[in-house]
Amino acid sequence: MRQALELAERGRGRTTPNPPVGAIVVREGTVVGRGFHPRAGEPHAEIFALREAGRLARDAEVFVTLEPCSHHGRTGPCADALIAAGVRRVVVGVQDPNPQVAGKGLDRLRAAGIAVEVGVLQAECQRLIRPFATWVLHRRPYTLYKAAMTLDGCTATGLGDSRWVSCEESRQEVHRLRDRVDAILVGVETALADDPQLTTRLPEGGGRDPMRIVVDSRLRLPVAARMLQQDSAALTIIATTEAADPRREEELTAAGAHVWRLPSAHGRVDLAALWRRLGDWPVQTLLVEGGGTLAAAALAQGLIDHLLLFISPRLVGGEGRRLFAGPGVGRMAESLRLDDLCVRQCGEDMRVEGEIRPCSPD
Repeated sequence: MRQALELAERGRGRTTPNPPVGAIVVREGTVVGRGFHPRAGEPHAEIFALREAGRLARDAEVFVTLEPCSHHGRTGPCADALIAAGVRRVVVGVQDPNPQVAGKGLDRLRAAGIAVEVGVLQAECQRLIRPFATWVLHRRPYTLYKAAMTLDGCTATGLGDSRWVSCEESRQEVHRLRDRVDAILVGVETALADDPQLTTRLPEGGGRDPMRIVVDSRLRLPVAARMLQQDSAALTIIATTEAADPRREEELTAAGAHVWRLPSAHGRVDLAALWRRLGDWPVQTLLVEGGGTLAAAALAQGLIDHLLLFISPRLVGGEGRRLFAGPGVGRMAESLRLDDLCVRQCGEDMRVEGEIRPCSPD
């Protein structure tokens, strides 16, 4: 199953609206077939693994990270393919989170006389499909907030200078993360201050640019912004309100941007409406990179699922800019905590990440 998980990782960020999945076929203790789902429209992991195994799949065991599908989509049901191949046992990491299909693939395998075991490395397999599960259950993207801050909690100086808070190794990790998400989002203040490209630049070359989104309630992004003046296949979306100037929309559209007019809340883009629109696109994994005002608003509305924080061994002091703007919660009992916590060194920085959860009541 660990080998199947490693294979599945190769499809992460490429399979939307499907989940990443890995599969291994084992015959008499020897791996005879391997497969992963590379992208939507191509065969699923089980099909690639069965193809590689060929006739050796008969009476073999199959280890797959997610319940084999039982319905027809762009491809046929994997459960039927496993039955036709004559496998004797299927070991599944986690059941499909989609309530409309959950358990049906397992039932089909059992009805065909195939032994089925579920829950092997379940936590790891659930972690792999968190974006898919969030999208299936809530029809919004699974959202990561990435930030870099100093030891005293500053993401920039009081003058707004943030180059560079984190070290080179941390910045390389961010580009690898961008390569594996569907979309990246910033607020217009970050776009104006940093003029970012929001592209994927891997040290080894290659990579894929995610769709770029700027939350810009008054369409202040200049047409000369670097994200509009670069060679990138990814779309640049500007999320604004109905009150934004139509002339500015025409100018930005002519520069290559796609403008989404969305409902407003207190004069700003309604973030919940934006997240729903992204879910309809569909976007499964969204990376929020700035800034503090936008992140605080998304956090307060329960739209951020995962925090990835690079902590630099630096001190700014004084009135530096903070990770989340605004007053925050009034009582510690209302605070949030990180579950499934992972802390490790990244160059000279500390890399801290985890799932955002409400604090448990005392």
